[in-house]
Order: sequence, then structure tokens, then C-alpha cells
Amino acid sequence: MQQRIKYYQVGSFVVGNRLLDPEQRSVQASADRSNTLTSGHRACQGCGEALGARYALDAAMRATGGDMVVANATGCLEVFSTPYPESAWTLPWIHSLFGNAPSVASGIAAALRAKGNTHTRVVGQGGDGGTVDIGFGALSGMFERNDDVLYVCYDNEAYMNTGVQRSGATPPAARTMTTQVVGDAPGNEFGQGKFAPAIAVAHEIPYVATATVADLRDIEAKIEKAMTFRGARYVHILVTCPLGWGCDSSRTIEVARLAQETGMFPVFEAEHGVVTGSSKIRRQRPVVDYLRLQKRYAHLFGPDGEVVAEDVVARLQARADRNIARYGLLEEAA
Repeated sequence: MQQRIKYYQVGSFVVGNRLLDPEQRSVQASADRSNTLTSGHRACQGCGEALGARYALDAAMRATGGDMVVANATGCLEVFSTPYPESAWTLPWIHSLFGNAPSVASGIAAALRAKGNTHTRVVGQGGDGGTVDIGFGALSGMFERNDDVLYVCYDNEAYMNTGVQRSGATPPAARTMTTQVVGDAPGNEFGQGKFAPAIAVAHEIPYVATATVADLRDIEAKIEKAMTFRGARYVHILVTCPLGWGCDSSRTIEVARLAQETGMFPVFEAEHGVVTGSSKIRRQRPVVDYLRLQKRYAHLFGPDGEVVAEDVVARLQARADRNIARYGLLEEAA
């Protein structure tokens, strides 16, 4: 398993943390946590990206003893955290352009190496637009060179910052401003886009992992594990976007959990091109439980919640089932 200790209770981790030795407790349970993303940012209520970034970078700061530099792509995370001349970051942080965060991070790592600095670590980060689309060539180059960078993608499955346009990570049938609910095949088309973690695995880099904001301790564990490797590493975190997905802001964690429990988003780890483990689904849920909570899929249902696009839902269920089989997400499928 990717983590030795698993938390299943809903809500606070405090009770579980009290039963552990201090070194085993979650980063957020520590009074010494970095608070890398602090007050002053302008994220929406229920923003999964803000939550994921805080947990990921606080974990990275603990793993590196605070000796770290972050390169951020343009996107929601950059815009809501650094409205000029303000910043909500409390660590060395740089932003350049939408598509070059992997290149900037690689450049920082190269500069540190040229100066003989082997202790300062480098993290690149961005959303799915800046990672899966605009910055994908730079990311692939970073993987091929095996640059000593951890890159974290916070995937909210569309270009949310600019008005909810489709990205290469937008799932089939989802409504966005550029995949409207019109015509014979409403929403995003099947057969388009890409699953970036699988492409990262194909590069055979030292470490690849996926996670969701439904399991924050899992994020911490995987980020800390990633920092034990040298070379290129990639962590892809599914982050709920209440605004773009059309779900209630109080259900951010629930929706992310359903993405994992239905198989719509597989949670796994890989090392050097080989899948080494996956987070098993304890109780598999049908995809309709996930889809119903999001207005971006409202066209698949009638006014009383009944499925009216059975063929589309069946294709989405088949997609989830393929993920379960491919990554061994059920004990019997492992």
C-alpha cells in the first residue's frame, strides 16, 4: 500500500492522530506545519484546488525541512493566490507563463545543480490546462531528461479560471462552455482528451501517483514519498471545482470520494513504469451516484433524477469498469 496507516472516518483526523506517534501524525495535525498557502487567497468556497495545494506543499515542506522552491503555472491556483501586489504563499515561489512551469522548474533545478546545491528541492505545479494541454510538451521534456523536479497537477477537469472551457482532462459527456449541451452528442465527446498519469508512467520516470482531495492523508503520504526519490516525479490530484462542476460547495470531499469509489478516477502509484499499488475501492458505487451531484451532467437525467441518456451513462460506467480492471481497484480485480 502507498501508506501504512489508513483513515476512514469522516471529518477531522484529530482523534486518529492522537493515537499515533508524533512522527506518524498528519502534517496538518502538527503545530509546526508550514501553512504554505495561508490567509488572503481568493479561492471560491469549497475549492478543492486550494485544499489540495495546501496539503501537498505543506507535506513537501516537511519532507524537505523547508528547503524548497516552487514554480507555478498560470491558472486558478496562481490567480487566486497572487493578486498583484499580494501573495498568499509563505515559501519561495515563482510564476512565469501558462505553459512553461515544467521548464521553469527544470531551469531552477539545473541552476541549483550548477551551483553545487544538492539540498534545495524543486516543485512545479499547475492545473490540468497548464499541465495536460498547454504545458504538456514542457512536462514531457522534463520527464525525458529525468530532471530532479516533482511536478504536481491539480486536476479540476477544465479551464476554470477563464470561464470553464474544456481541457484535455475534461471527462466525456461533461458540459463546459465549449462543450455545450446541444446536438446529438451533448457535452464533451467520447474518445478525446488524455489521462496524463498513464502517459507519465509510460515515460518510466522514478515515481508517479494519483490522489484525490477526499483522502488528504493519502496526498501527504504520496508527496512525502515522492520527495524520497531523485529525478522526475509526477503526482496528479483530482480536485473538485464546485463552480465548474455545478456541485454544492459543501460536497467537495463527497464528490471527490465518489469519483474514486465509482472508478471514474483511479488512485494508484507507479515506479519506473510499473504500477506498484492502488487504493482499493471499499464499496463500489455506480457512476450515476457521482454524476447526479454535478450540474455538468444534468442533461443525462430527467426532472426527477431518472436517467434519460442510458446509452451515455452505460458508456461512462464501462469507462469506470475499465479503470477498475486496469489498475486492480477491487480486491477480486487485483
